[in-house]
Amino acid sequence: MEDLAIFLSKSLMGWLVIQVCLTLVFIWYLRSSKKNLLPDDQLPKTAVILCLRGADPFLPRCLRSLLNQNYPHYDLKLIVDSHEDPAWKIASESITEQEATNVQISPLRIVRNNCSLKCSSLVQAVRELDDSYKVVALVDADTIVHVNWLRELVSPLGDAKVGATTGNRWYVPTGRYWGSLVRYIGNVSTVVQMFVFQIPWGGSLAVKTEVLRQTELLDKWGQALGEDFMMHDILKKHGFQVKFVPSLLIVNREETDLSNLIDYLKRLILYSRLYHPRWLALVSESVSSILFPTALIILILESFLQAKWEAAILLLGCYGVYTVGLLLIMLVLELEVQRVVRSNDQAIAKLSGATIVKMLIGIPLTQWVYGLAMLSSIWISTVTWRGVSYRVQGPWNVRLVEYRPYQWLDQPIDNKVSL
Repeated sequence: MEDLAIFLSKSLMGWLVIQVCLTLVFIWYLRSSKKNLLPDDQLPKTAVILCLRGADPFLPRCLRSLLNQNYPHYDLKLIVDSHEDPAWKIASESITEQEATNVQISPLRIVRNNCSLKCSSLVQAVRELDDSYKVVALVDADTIVHVNWLRELVSPLGDAKVGATTGNRWYVPTGRYWGSLVRYIGNVSTVVQMFVFQIPWGGSLAVKTEVLRQTELLDKWGQALGEDFMMHDILKKHGFQVKFVPSLLIVNREETDLSNLIDYLKRLILYSRLYHPRWLALVSESVSSILFPTALIILILESFLQAKWEAAILLLGCYGVYTVGLLLIMLVLELEVQRVVRSNDQAIAKLSGATIVKMLIGIPLTQWVYGLAMLSSIWISTVTWRGVSYRVQGPWNVRLVEYRPYQWLDQPIDNKVSL
């Protein structure tokens, strides 16, 4: 047991050092990146595509933000799952309220049985665009963007080497549910990982239309469960880069409970296994972040039960240093993200002492929840997403098992809970 304890202790400390280094690189990028925004006459005409199924908690605010962009030539293309979808009424009311003329709302006309509904909507929207649109921007309904979002998203595409640009979501840890806190803690490391691996996020993503054609991304979307993770390898194969834009870290204030979070994580893990270009690296990270700390806790309990007080205290000290180290990483990143968000005139609440204590407690809880989700996802081949089931037998072998239009009765009781 002593050899195992030494191995686990050294492994945890080594992994903590790696996380600190990656965090410092990410922070350096946040601080060193400068906004090189194109003037109006150099900004290409852009189609912003938002696919809707169900009324997301902050959908009206999302639509208002998209309809008031500081961008000269853009059109908002809304693809709603059906006319009876709750999102249709909300979107129609928002368009009328804003008196918007640069928006088109359409139902999903063809429900493909060999890809997700979102991919069906994306394929429909892109194929209906004429040649005047030089850029396609994707956005999710949980994304409330600032006024310069589209300008900042599109400007880096002026570089011929950049095929796509992206931001990322940043959850808040101050919600009512423990699921919201666990999702926040897990997402902190996810944001850094996606930056390191150049993985785009479909909730805030722009790609040149010529790149869509050259890479045949539309054909891939027509066979896939999701649209974004796959893009790294496809773009890299054709000599294009994915550029992360720090000013496009978008605050997400939605809530979730632990039960819904586990279902979400199982889908995310399956999705990552199918399309993430560094899936084995993610598995290795999971072993380091979940298995090692849990094994160390077991050794601590065993040492106490066997009255090996000195060993127990040493192991407990090691685990404490590791956990506090993770907390400090989160706090430093939170401060940096708050700086970025406030620079875009967006409000974000400061962390209270009680929230910081909950974050400390939430670290081991997050490890166990993610571990449970990973174990539960090993053998799953069918996933349900917003009431729709898919059978997945490979990255390009997806089948729609059961479809029905989304109804008002499908909406969560708590109107702040993620769908």
